Amino acid sequence: MSDATLAQQLGAFAEATTFDALPEAVVDSVRKRVLDTVGIAVAAAPLETSRAARAWARSQGGHAAASAVGVPEGLPAGLAAFVNGVLAHSLDYDDTHLPSVLHPSATVVPVALAAAERAGAGGQELVRAIALGLETCVRLGMAGYDEAAKNSTFFEHGQHATSICGAMGGAVAATVLAGGGADAVVDSLGVAASMASGIIEANRTGGTVKRLHCGWAAHAAVSAAELVSFGLTGPPTVLEGRFGFYQAWLHGRFDAAAVVDGLGETWAVPDIFFKPYPANHFTHAAVDAAGRLRARGVGPDDVERLVLGVPAPNLRTIGEPIEVKRTPETGYMAQFSGPYAVAVGLLGGAGLGAGVEDYTDELARDPQRRALMAKVDVVPDQRCTDIFPTQFPAVLTAHLVDGRELVEEVLTTRGGPQRPLSFEELAAKFRANAGRTLADDQVDALAEACAALETCTDIGAVLAPLTSVDPMTTTDSTK
Repeated sequence: MSDATLAQQLGAFAEATTFDALPEAVVDSVRKRVLDTVGIAVAAAPLETSRAARAWARSQGGHAAASAVGVPEGLPAGLAAFVNGVLAHSLDYDDTHLPSVLHPSATVVPVALAAAERAGAGGQELVRAIALGLETCVRLGMAGYDEAAKNSTFFEHGQHATSICGAMGGAVAATVLAGGGADAVVDSLGVAASMASGIIEANRTGGTVKRLHCGWAAHAAVSAAELVSFGLTGPPTVLEGRFGFYQAWLHGRFDAAAVVDGLGETWAVPDIFFKPYPANHFTHAAVDAAGRLRARGVGPDDVERLVLGVPAPNLRTIGEPIEVKRTPETGYMAQFSGPYAVAVGLLGGAGLGAGVEDYTDELARDPQRRALMAKVDVVPDQRCTDIFPTQFPAVLTAHLVDGRELVEEVLTTRGGPQRPLSFEELAAKFRANAGRTLADDQVDALAEACAALETCTDIGAVLAPLTSVDPMTTTDSTK
């Protein structure tokens, strides 16, 4: 195996890892991630960007093979994966791996659902494919993590590692569901690498294109696996080669050991963080810290000034340019605003502390929130920087009109291994999301199916309620 390329080692791992070889913690994690991802996609159905994604997919034509949220007829598998991937990432509610800062499930789960439905695969095959795809995605992302800089090199280059690595992990999932072995996985990785993409400037200054990223990655993943089934091949050295994946994206700076060490023995999947709030993960500790101030009796009128201390690398995403972050024009821009996160926490949010209804265009421009955001400075905090990126911490200092100074420190991220969401909390999140556009009996049926995903014999029947989602239903989320 020492002479095998990185892609060949991933291919051997995929071929050798049967469902029975998966640790129970991995199987349980996959069940929860499908539940979480499906709920988020349903909640995102009424967004204008979701409508655009569905309209484009339906305009492409093709053979009906898989189900997409809000599309009554079947779509080709790649287009179904595209639609569901767009929706799964659109609310910034999808899970996150640290310290790679990847959102793996928003690409891999839509890919696997579409590929499984097309292939007529059962629940065990679906769970296995998702586990392999998530693990591949995370490992490729971790190879681009710069330990000295404590940041993702992808991110430093303006690249969205989520969609770039997601296309690769998704290709593995789609390939094994199509019955491909080790060689097919290698070829699919080689083909998908030429399709992977994503630029994250929209995080800073606006635009909705980031919502497209996981959908396009999912489309690329399914397409790569399909092209390989028709005979297309990829280079075995696609990852580490002189003109390969890591040279193209990271100028050749990567950790090969992160890709292959402990394959099949050490799994990253169970430690991927679930999101309690529908916003950029860098903002979550700010919601928590402000919520603690509210619990201490602090209200908006008590505040003279607020200082949000965050890891220095996070400033570009949630604190700069500060005039934009204090005055988001849309709910989507508010999801990437540190000052807005403070306002949500101090005023009190829905769901687990902040819900979809807290990030609307109207609330982003609400005078009370604008006045509160104007009092918030976002600054680098050395202690937070030292902890980042294994956590996304924040320190919130409130200077009150009565002269008091109160400090709230949130040094661990809710939803991760140190502060996990309980099954009841995840179920509540799912029900709040799916219940926005599905009937209670449909929500119950989806939850039950996901809880016993490996026993499923008809993926299409499980997904059928998703096609009945009314895309014209109005939600309180960003338009």
